Amino acid sequence: MDTFYALLHGLTIAAQPLNLVYALIGVLLGTAVGVLPGIGPALTVALLLPITFKLDPAGSLIMFAGIYYGGMYGGSTTSILINTPGESASMVTALEGNKMAKAGRGGPALATAAIGSFVAGTLATLGIVFLAPWLVSVAVNFGPEDYFALMCVAFITVSATFGDSPVRGLISLFIGLALGLMGIDKLTGQARLTFGVPDLLDGVEVTTLAVGLFAIGEALYVASRRHLGEEKLEPVRGSLWMTKTDWKRSFWPWIRGTLFGFPIGALPAGGAEIPTFLSYSTERKLTKHPEEFGHGAIEGVAGPEAANNASAAGTLVPLLTLGLPTSATAAMMLAGFQQYGLNPGPLLFAERPDLVWGLIASLFIANTMLLVLNLPLVGLWVRLLAIPQPWLYAGILVFATMGTVAAKPSVVELTMLVIFGVMGFLMRRFDYPVAPVVVGLILGPVAESQLRRALQISLGDPMVLLQSPMSATLLGVALLALLAPFILRGMSRFKASED
Repeated sequence: MDTFYALLHGLTIAAQPLNLVYALIGVLLGTAVGVLPGIGPALTVALLLPITFKLDPAGSLIMFAGIYYGGMYGGSTTSILINTPGESASMVTALEGNKMAKAGRGGPALATAAIGSFVAGTLATLGIVFLAPWLVSVAVNFGPEDYFALMCVAFITVSATFGDSPVRGLISLFIGLALGLMGIDKLTGQARLTFGVPDLLDGVEVTTLAVGLFAIGEALYVASRRHLGEEKLEPVRGSLWMTKTDWKRSFWPWIRGTLFGFPIGALPAGGAEIPTFLSYSTERKLTKHPEEFGHGAIEGVAGPEAANNASAAGTLVPLLTLGLPTSATAAMMLAGFQQYGLNPGPLLFAERPDLVWGLIASLFIANTMLLVLNLPLVGLWVRLLAIPQPWLYAGILVFATMGTVAAKPSVVELTMLVIFGVMGFLMRRFDYPVAPVVVGLILGPVAESQLRRALQISLGDPMVLLQSPMSATLLGVALLALLAPFILRGMSRFKASED
């Protein structure tokens, strides 16, 4: 009952006229940028992060919710119409969605993606409402050693599950951890790794790192591969509306996709890729029209798109309750919190319940706005896809630079933006995941402070990390997550050698 009243209070905050305007702007900006080819939700949020810098925290986070959900929706439009997923989780949508578009059924494909996003987003947000308070009640009892162990789980799962190589993921993580050491040591007051540059005493700005790695790095990478292939835009032919048969074939895939997406997305190593592929394979087994799979089956769009959006909402559970970003986009959201000095976790629910519940309630509003606005505006989003790539990525470079300068006008900041941009390009070029760098920068200082606090309490005894049952369990999970990819790879090589 307390949860129900908290949600009602959040709705009164989210429904204030100014906050509704912020949500609308967020949805439109998120969709407009997310619909552009090659730009996923993480890049969308990173690119628009500086815009919210001057807003009040509630309005900024509500706009972020709109940008987040809008960016998720925009990726499906790109996948369906030009077969260019903005992120790996949209690949499955492209399999059947682009085939539907080529067969002249792009309208129903976009419609089932939009309605599936709404259904999954609404059900998953209800999951956040009822699951978050329970997790908070558990997390309130965490000691510093438990929090450090939890951070270790986040470090290992994010770095080991992003990209094809766990080693490369760990290297990316250590780059982020090293960047997190720069600045003034909060315990001793000594400057660390500042190299005599006064601008570095405050440490590396998460916004600068995120925009450099995601926006500048992506623009340079796309420019380097521009002549390797041209995308072909499939026009939306026929009616946008779904037939009665389309509705009937889409309904249960929406529900099943949500049931796959939300719980897996809420896990520390869940991600959106696993539930989307599970949803696709399940629909392929359960369909009454197996002959259509591979040629444009609507179930192959409805299920994975619902799973994708439900997992996106699921990532907000560990983010809001424990302060753990389990995806690149969640890391960008965490950066949005931290630019206002807010640290997501159980204390935020106690200290700023109006802000947290206003944000959760705004997810319902943003989701509804997406459905109401995006189906009539499909024609506009299609026209955005016709923007030539050189213009598009030149605009991204200008926008990213202006946003960084507006947030912190400094020559050093601009230099760092360029350095991070080149680093992001090289990481993409050599297949190093980018997200662990951001996670390392954000969570590294938090993990360090919790570890030092635990050691201070125990008078320097490192065994304190194993004396708490919760801490020992979490460290065991982290060790298992670290070793599992290497063990599985070794087993697969052993089987291959036997064959």
